[in-house]
Amino acid sequence: MQTRSYTVAGQTFTVALEEPWRFMEYTPVVADRIRRAAAGEVLDIAPVRAGDDVPARTYVTAKEELPADMDRHTLDFSQYEPFTDQVQTEPVFTLRVRQAYPQWLEKVLENRSVLQEILRVDNQLPWYYIFRLPDGRTLYEFEPAPGKIAGYLVVDKGDRDADFFPAPNIGPYAVIHQISTVLMILYTYNTALNGTLLMHASTVRLGGKAYVFLGTSGTGKSTHSRLWLKHIEGSELLNDDNPVIRVTDGSVRIYGSPWSGKTPCYRKVEVPIGGIVRLEQAPKNEVAQIAGIKAYANVIASAASIRWRKDIMDALSKTAETVVTLTPCWHLKCLPDADAALTCKQAVTAGS
Repeated sequence: MQTRSYTVAGQTFTVALEEPWRFMEYTPVVADRIRRAAAGEVLDIAPVRAGDDVPARTYVTAKEELPADMDRHTLDFSQYEPFTDQVQTEPVFTLRVRQAYPQWLEKVLENRSVLQEILRVDNQLPWYYIFRLPDGRTLYEFEPAPGKIAGYLVVDKGDRDADFFPAPNIGPYAVIHQISTVLMILYTYNTALNGTLLMHASTVRLGGKAYVFLGTSGTGKSTHSRLWLKHIEGSELLNDDNPVIRVTDGSVRIYGSPWSGKTPCYRKVEVPIGGIVRLEQAPKNEVAQIAGIKAYANVIASAASIRWRKDIMDALSKTAETVVTLTPCWHLKCLPDADAALTCKQAVTAGS
């Protein structure tokens, strides 16, 4: 197997590819983007808003940038390469990407009566289903479109080892997209006890601090970040969808990650948090500082979770409580305009 390890917010994981899968070798222009992102440099990337054309989600942005030996088993991990582990750290988990469905899995899928359903998410796409296997392992089934299975994830009982079986005949970019979903799940499983929160948020940096914008999908997180970049000099995009918050030694910091939604912003950066802001669409711009249960509810609702595991949920809850105790939190009712960004900036940076 080919293997590579990546470190995100101090947590290392390993990806192993079974033949015929293989890691892409990058052309010079892509390698340069990876190098710059690994150094934490600001790339010319704007947050992608709802309705915008979606660019490439990796650092390969055009067909001309693909290697000459590209084939259907070549996987583009360029969004992960800025986070390459340089010191051979012991991984908190390992994901193996397998060649084909094993015989035992095919038998299970033919006789689903042996599966114990844990969770079913079929109210919005992509759908997924979670089952307990007879031997105690956990099985995920991914259905990105009705009737179209993208693959299966099997997580061992200790959570540290997992196998992903891509569906036959799906393209390499569909595979890497599904691998990213799988890695976020495994990251949540295996880092929650280490004081991390994998967030659904857009984040900007200004003056050496990060400002984290929360809200449900469609609220305007990316739009608000874009307004900061346009109207507030010195602001820069840190991550547009899934940064990682980590609490260590009484300090709350936020990290770039290889997961950034539709915006290819995969910078290896680590910044103290200056404020967390819950966004709400409104007919006028108003901001108020919040604390306690209101602040906690906003943070925990925006953190990735494993809802059926009490140990993981307890750890996430404890981390969220610490975060809101140590970090100023705000509620911004806003329009999608320049004044919203300026109103927010004035409030969250006061006294900085």
